[in-house]
Amino acid sequence: MDALLELLEKNARLTTADMAVRLGKSPEEIESMAAELESQGTILGYHAVIDRDKTDDDRVSALIEVKLTPERDGGFDRLAKRIAKFGQVTSCYLMSGGYDLAVIVEGNDLKEVAQFVSEKLSTLDGVVSTATHFQLKVYKQSGFLAADTHEDERLPVTP
Repeated sequence: MDALLELLEKNARLTTADMAVRLGKSPEEIESMAAELESQGTILGYHAVIDRDKTDDDRVSALIEVKLTPERDGGFDRLAKRIAKFGQVTSCYLMSGGYDLAVIVEGNDLKEVAQFVSEKLSTLDGVVSTATHFQLKVYKQSGFLAADTHEDERLPVTP
């Protein structure tokens, strides 16, 4: 199953037949394995990795550091799950270090993200503080280098 997950993670557009050949299994076995992984919730979904600089999409993305007050008998889970349900939130991670959650948010513009932080996120009981960092440029996303980073694969050598 791990080998199938690795193939899907690198290229979910491979056909069942291609995956079967690469893994030495039948297409029926691959379909069965994938269906099982989906029903178990191991595979959460499939998506394309898009270079937004090559589209007319002007959405902005921000990483928001969130400090929380842990709840008795629940820690951070209840509040983290509540934050993750907001439509603007694309990812939400419990972190070690100086803050508790890393929340990735998308909006149509800076004002929309700022409004989400000030009106929805920071007003939740248990949210102690937030720090918003806007994404300026993408060099690598979901394991894929951005198109303009392929120009010269070699690193410069200096004497």
